[in-house]
Amino acid sequence: MNVDNVRGYYEADPQREWDRLDVMHDRIEYAVTMRALEEYLPGAPATVLDVGGGPGRYALELASRGYGVTLADLSRANLDFARGRAADAGLRVQALEQADARDLSRFDGAAFDVVLLMGPLYHLLAEQDRRAAVQEALRVLRPGGRLFAAFITRYAPLRFWAKHNPAFVLEHRAKFEEMIATGQAPDAYGFTDLYLEQPQAIVPFMESAGATSVDLIGCEGVLSMIRDKVNELSREDWDYWIDVNYRLARDPATHGIAEHLLYVGERGSRVPEPDAGPRS
Repeated sequence: MNVDNVRGYYEADPQREWDRLDVMHDRIEYAVTMRALEEYLPGAPATVLDVGGGPGRYALELASRGYGVTLADLSRANLDFARGRAADAGLRVQALEQADARDLSRFDGAAFDVVLLMGPLYHLLAEQDRRAAVQEALRVLRPGGRLFAAFITRYAPLRFWAKHNPAFVLEHRAKFEEMIATGQAPDAYGFTDLYLEQPQAIVPFMESAGATSVDLIGCEGVLSMIRDKVNELSREDWDYWIDVNYRLARDPATHGIAEHLLYVGERGSRVPEPDAGPRS
C-alpha cells in the first residue's frame, strides 16, 4: 500500500465518503452493516475503536446510541470532519486519533470491547500488512471482544464496469486480468490502492491471524448492482428489501456477487505475535 495514495484520496473530500453511505448508492451497504452491528454488538456503553472509520459515519451513529467511541484514521481531514459533525450533533466521541491500522501501539492491549476494521483491509495490498492490521485489532480487543472487518470482493470492480462501461475493461484488460488473478489493484481507477478478496478465503485468513469466526455477511447481496429501483421505494417498502437482503446475507451463494462482505469475529484468550519483516 502506498500510504500517501490512500491518505490523499480520503483527504481530498471527506464529504464524499460520508455521502456514499448516506444519500448515494451505497446506503444498502450501510443499512445491512448496521443490522449486523445491532445483532452482534454488546450493549452500550461498551467501548468501540473504529479503525479507518473515515469521516465517522459508523462512529458517530454508535456514539449517538451511547457507546464509548474512539475514531482512528489515516486522514486528518476525515478526523476534522468527524469532529465537526459530532459537535453539530452534540455527540461525545472519546478520542479522535490519526493512526495506521498496522500500528495501533498508542492503544493499550485489551482496551476495547469492540473494534471496527471496516476499510483498511481493502487498501492493504500485501497479505503481511493485512495480517498485521487484524492482529493489531485483536491485540487491543479484550478477550471475547467483537471484531467487525470489511472486505471488497474479487470481482466487484469487474461487475461495476460491465454495468457502466464495458469498453473500459477492454481498454485496460492487462490491469483487469492482473486484478482477477491477484486481487491487487494499485491506484485503482477513480479510487485508490485496492485489494479484493475471494469470499472463501476470508474466514481462513482471519482465523489464521487469530480471530474466532462468528459470521460472514454479504452487504449488498441480492441487490448488488441492481439497487437503483429499490432505493427509489418508500421507506416501508425499502425496509422490506433490506430485511430480505439481511436474511439472505449468510448464504454463500450471495457472497460472490456482493461488493462488500462483513466478517464478524471474536478475540480468544491468545493472539499470535505480529509477523516480522518490512511492510509495503
